[in-house]
Amino acid sequence: MPAAARAGVAYFAIVFALGFALGTLRVTVLIPRLGELGGVSIELPVMIAASFAICGALIKRFTVSAAYEARLVMGVVAFALLMIAEFAVSTFIFQRGANEFVANLTTLAGALGLAGQILFALMPLLRKAS
Repeated sequence: MPAAARAGVAYFAIVFALGFALGTLRVTVLIPRLGELGGVSIELPVMIAASFAICGALIKRFTVSAAYEARLVMGVVAFALLMIAEFAVSTFIFQRGANEFVANLTTLAGALGLAGQILFALMPLLRKAS
């Protein structure tokens, strides 16, 4: 497996684990007090900052080439695994079907979360100049 793909798997795994932990706090602590949008609005900057740091460390650790294609592979692998995991959590933990999963993405909080996930996927390209 190419270094960029291995880095993408590691990037997904680390950020997903962090997001799962922060998501638990968001659901149990923030949402009851601030609502869904408020909870996502507080969690998102933390996740973006963590993604930036983790991505940079993994690019260095796996010696991912600065080439556009390698960075794209890293981001696409991480994003694909993230969406599969998000769907699995939605289905198996929250007992939501595919329609509910997609419908949630059309809410303001869901769209904000999706924007953060897309930024997560683009982070290897954004870190190229770093």
